[in-house]
Amino acid sequence: MQLIPAIDLKDGHCVRLEQGDMKVSTTFGEDPAAMARRWVDAGARRLHLVDLNGAFAGKPVNEPAIKSILREVGSEIPVQLGGGIRDLDTIERYLDDGISFVIIGTAAVKSPGFLRDACTAFGGHIIVGLDAKERVMKWLTWRASSRTTASRA
Repeated sequence: MQLIPAIDLKDGHCVRLEQGDMKVSTTFGEDPAAMARRWVDAGARRLHLVDLNGAFAGKPVNEPAIKSILREVGSEIPVQLGGGIRDLDTIERYLDDGISFVIIGTAAVKSPGFLRDACTAFGGHIIVGLDAKERVMKWLTWRASSRTTASRA
């Protein structure tokens, strides 16, 4: 089993949201690169990043923080990223910057054609992230749901 520590980014800071509410968050660090270094020094073999602002906006927002993390640890461990990834140009830019894997969530549910195109263009670098609460799929940062259960998806 591999444990993958996560760094959730909001306004360039490391945070944890309460029940997915952007208005209610706890800040764990002001320096995302330093937080990434702490995880690597503690033995992390992969790092999971979430651009929370990007997930809500539907486009990347925390790119400066992401790039600082990649400069700090990107050459040492794989870094995967989700949040606001809705087009092939964004995927290409992130992979060119050093992201190892991009996570597609909302767009995988809303645009299966986009997911197919992403997997074709960037095979081996795409992860589909499905969130569920009480076995029901959630997306759009937990604001939308489906009758489809996560196990059927």
